[in-house]
Amino acid sequence: MAKSSAQFVCQDCGSVTLKWAGKCEACGAWNSITEEAAREEVPKGLSGGKGKKIEFVGLSGSSAPLPRMMTRLSELDRVCGGGLVPGSCLLVGGDPGIGKSTLLLQAAARLSADAVVAYISGEEAVDQVRMRAVRLGHAQAKVALASATSLRDILASLDQPDCPQVVVIDSIQTVYADNIESAPGTVSQVRACAAELIRLAKRRGFVLFLVGHVTKEGTIAGPRVLEHMVDTVLYFEGDRGHQFRILRATKNRFGATDEIGVFEMTEGGLAEVANPSALFLAERRGNVSGSCVFAGMEGTRPMLVEIQALVAPSTLSSPRRAVVGWDTNRLSMVMAVLDARCGLALSGNDVYLNVAGGLRIAEPAADLAVAAALVSSASDIPVPADMVVFGEIGLSGEVRAVAQADTRLKEAAKLGFAQALVPARPRKDKGNAGGGVGSSLSIRSVGHLQDVLELFRPD
Repeated sequence: MAKSSAQFVCQDCGSVTLKWAGKCEACGAWNSITEEAAREEVPKGLSGGKGKKIEFVGLSGSSAPLPRMMTRLSELDRVCGGGLVPGSCLLVGGDPGIGKSTLLLQAAARLSADAVVAYISGEEAVDQVRMRAVRLGHAQAKVALASATSLRDILASLDQPDCPQVVVIDSIQTVYADNIESAPGTVSQVRACAAELIRLAKRRGFVLFLVGHVTKEGTIAGPRVLEHMVDTVLYFEGDRGHQFRILRATKNRFGATDEIGVFEMTEGGLAEVANPSALFLAERRGNVSGSCVFAGMEGTRPMLVEIQALVAPSTLSSPRRAVVGWDTNRLSMVMAVLDARCGLALSGNDVYLNVAGGLRIAEPAADLAVAAALVSSASDIPVPADMVVFGEIGLSGEVRAVAQADTRLKEAAKLGFAQALVPARPRKDKGNAGGGVGSSLSIRSVGHLQDVLELFRPD
């Protein structure tokens, strides 16, 4: 038996050191190292013992399609790849108060109509969860509710032949194992508790939801190995100043990782948004300079959002650059291309960029819409109110084609837009420039950013 000694573990990356330090040498985090009891060493000579022979099979073979359990929340089912797979583990992260517990309680209440569901809260008392259920209108749902933090008690309650089909643990940072001498929420506790719960879920075949806290940088708190252990990682995003919430999958072993679900926070809980484009554009005012509608894609779903830009004279030696919902470095690149390739100098002005509705855009296809909004604000000439814009901009000023252009155009035509400013198609695709939308949409193709400036020249 190895002697029990102390060790120092970084709570951000999980690296182990023999002495305390103010800064972790592995990840560079400050004041993240805490003292924990060292775990027992693996017995020597393990490789010399006899183990059970592993059976190997070929890649070819018939496998039954994975069964799916529908949550009756179509946006959640979409992000999960078409429903929940029995025996899978899903990690849900998000900022405090964003609505993680509300979402999972609503999903648990709807699942309870066809399945046995257990909701275990380590942060709230039973009465507090009941109050939320009353507010959401699910007070009569057949959800087995409990408040517990001991891993030993939770495992003893779930490891039964008639175990629930869906289990929600809110949250994994509050669960502790009494055989580990460290506080709940530390790297050792989170890793050990998650491993035991996932092992039980795989053996008993129930769906396991784990709620995870996030750090100030927006990542899941605890060791990074936690995200590798689970089958699906979902981030619940949103701005508290807006009513919209975005559920985004960053990892999914049973579906695509680029799908999103859109919800609206209401007094009665989270409401699904079936047509996000119409909702994001509901408060848009036409005939205003600096406003441009971008036709984007989130997974397989087309999404139309308004991009707003404001270019104002600056009295500062270093003009301001404020960006909400887009990459600041990409804005700097678009401004540099406008200056170097088109002669439009914006470096001496304050530039503000905002994606209306609280949505965050990551795809390069928004470059052309941002450039159009900047040029419109600088020239004080509005982009046509019935025009959508998308395209990627290169450093030489060329406008490059983007994927799924036809889907973007069809969504724009469905919402009543009449014009589209798009990249010039390759020569082999010029016969299909309309994307199958017929004459309902007037397509204007541009090959260089200089062509965009021609739209904003005074008559």
